[in-house]
Amino acid sequence: MTYPLLFRLSLCFHFASDDRLNFLVYIKDCLYCVIFTEIGLLLAAFLFFRGDVLVQASHDQKYNFEIIKWFTVAAIVYLVLGTGIGVYIAAELAWPVLNFDIAELTFGRLRPLHTNTVLFAFGGNALMATSYYSVQRTCGTRLWSDRLSWFVFIGWNLIILAAIITLPLGLTQGKEYAELEWPIDIAIAIVWVSYTLNFVMTIANRTTKHIYVSNWFFLSMMIMITILHVVNSLAVPVSLFNSYSVFSGVQDAMIQWWWGHNAVGFYMTAGFLGIMYYFVPKQSGRPVFSYRLSVIHFWALTFGYVWLGAHHLQYTALPDWTGSVGAAISLAMIIPSWGGAINGMMTLSGAWDKLRTDYVLRFLIVSLAFYAMSTFEGPVMSAKTVNALSHYTDWTIGHVHSGALGWVAMVAAGALYHLVMKLWNTRMYSAALVNAHFWMATVGTVIYIIAMWVSGIMQGLMWRDYNEFGTLTYTFAESVAAMHPYYAMRAVGGLIFWMGGVLMLYNVIMTIRQASAVNSTHTAPVTAQEAG
Repeated sequence: MTYPLLFRLSLCFHFASDDRLNFLVYIKDCLYCVIFTEIGLLLAAFLFFRGDVLVQASHDQKYNFEIIKWFTVAAIVYLVLGTGIGVYIAAELAWPVLNFDIAELTFGRLRPLHTNTVLFAFGGNALMATSYYSVQRTCGTRLWSDRLSWFVFIGWNLIILAAIITLPLGLTQGKEYAELEWPIDIAIAIVWVSYTLNFVMTIANRTTKHIYVSNWFFLSMMIMITILHVVNSLAVPVSLFNSYSVFSGVQDAMIQWWWGHNAVGFYMTAGFLGIMYYFVPKQSGRPVFSYRLSVIHFWALTFGYVWLGAHHLQYTALPDWTGSVGAAISLAMIIPSWGGAINGMMTLSGAWDKLRTDYVLRFLIVSLAFYAMSTFEGPVMSAKTVNALSHYTDWTIGHVHSGALGWVAMVAAGALYHLVMKLWNTRMYSAALVNAHFWMATVGTVIYIIAMWVSGIMQGLMWRDYNEFGTLTYTFAESVAAMHPYYAMRAVGGLIFWMGGVLMLYNVIMTIRQASAVNSTHTAPVTAQEAG
């Protein structure tokens, strides 16, 4: 939220009658703000982590774990930033005065920034950290190209920086989860293909015969997201920051939700299932309950999920049969989804007692409960009878966040805690803080989704309620006013979740400092006085 305020200040100081001059001065000051802020952040990161990130245990030299460390730290920082923006805009819905009549702080500008920061900044860095780590360990070989790995890290985070600049300025294509303009879309494609190439070539150079199932899930995500992003982003540029989709009308809507749902289906589901299938067995010290079931889960998800986007467009101009196909396959997807969730949970068979003492394992297992719940709720909501009530209501928001907070964020948090301990070869600074984070994340998520379930169902009922004269009982404004307590409740739930993320960031920073101090103690030369 720093950038919009800086932009606003620059406007206050450079408000001229000449619109073109005003715009040029505005852009100049924006660039100055961005450049100096980024230099400051990079310098601070270098000074803080120069000794810490380079801590390297001797047994790690076979693999490239340096790049994993940077992805890991970036993911945790973006978790706090992205959820912080989410809390702010949730508070704006309850108390609109919080936008201060500043365009860059309005809900419409910050909501896409929130989704992009959480999905692609936090989620992207978490996926890249975990996939690049697990592929090295399961294939017994180093990442194919260290330079390409650094290119992916730098390129991806520069893309995020571009999103942080452009979205508050209102530079957007208006497509959900695909708001970024065409120059950034091209950069995303280049970096994503580079990420995929490095992963595939690492598998090609493996020293093991078998390709572990988590790598199949990661590959499915990479290939499908490449296709979906490229097709959905096809546009005709008319200026540097404006373009028009090559699709129009109902075709544009269908292509958009083919991307929109599969950003959930492959990016947030297949990718994070890859995390689950590697880190649950590793953290629990037990093999996957049923490897055969994991393979069935993979193929069912890969071939089934691509059909589901149409269920977002029930009761629209989309042909009715298309929505029916999407709903039917959505309901069928409950079976493999629950099979995967049960497979992950049953991996703890005979070792359930570990949940009492292993707080990291709690994140991983509870995330599977949210995954099971979300993958049941989504198909039910796709059915036309239910969709008639739920469509366009906050129930959909609750459903999305039960998956995003309960499944994605919690399984990622568990994996990132595991990575921090492995990469820096140390225990967490405070197990109590990990436990506190777990409960804050769980309670915050539950408060959030309950608030949205109740408000969403109430919205749907109020919108369709008729009086004895055949007219609507409630005006739209009355339905909005009725949402206020639930919007406040949502903000509270989000705040609790965000505070848990802050605890995680602090705990990780102290863990890294602790590891650095231990390493310095072990490697420091002994002076003559100490020897004597």
